Amino acid sequence: MRERLPVWIRLRCGLEPGTCAALVLVLVAGVALAAYHFWSGRPQPVHPPEARGSAPSPAAEAAVPDAAGEPGASAAADVVVDVVGKVREPGVHRLPAGSRVEDAVRAAGGVRPGAEADGLNRARPLVDGEQIVVGEPPPAASGAPPGPPATGPSPPAGGGSPATGPSAVVSLNSATLEQLDALPGIGPVLAQHIIDFRDQNGGFTDIEQLRDVNGIGDSRFADLRPHVQP
Repeated sequence: MRERLPVWIRLRCGLEPGTCAALVLVLVAGVALAAYHFWSGRPQPVHPPEARGSAPSPAAEAAVPDAAGEPGASAAADVVVDVVGKVREPGVHRLPAGSRVEDAVRAAGGVRPGAEADGLNRARPLVDGEQIVVGEPPPAASGAPPGPPATGPSPPAGGGSPATGPSAVVSLNSATLEQLDALPGIGPVLAQHIIDFRDQNGGFTDIEQLRDVNGIGDSRFADLRPHVQP
């Protein structure tokens, strides 16, 4: 049968099986290579680079709360006060800013049993560096300038006291309305003005602030200066 076929057919069909298999492998490899080049050369979408972590701005750092839970809070915002008098633990105490006299008394262990502190304004905001006297008259200021010389009559020979103003130095930050009223040239109205100024401004840090109280001029301030302290 094979001999009857034309010569060109016999030449084309006369390949060995191994040769056919090699040709098939070559064709498959060529098709795979062409497919790889086509796939790798296709257009691909371009994505913008992802932003990496950057340093926070100064404003963001300032807004981060610290260990106290308040933005920008620090130990420098505390107030240091000296609590003396009839308390269980007198001494210097450090309290958070915005604390009141009541907080300072509590930090000092509270008022001792039997002691009275009715004249103490416990709702007043604390001033850094002040001294709080509990249950006792405020101490006299060691550096207070001497008062004006007495112009009244000299004391009688029998030993009476001269008719002068109050001799005790009054603390502007803890004095009651009655104590301020007893100062020379101060009545109940001016005494209330002093208390209102004290509450609105967080207390007195210098007796010169009395000049800012409504109703106290230079002459009246000169009379008050020897009798008051912050």
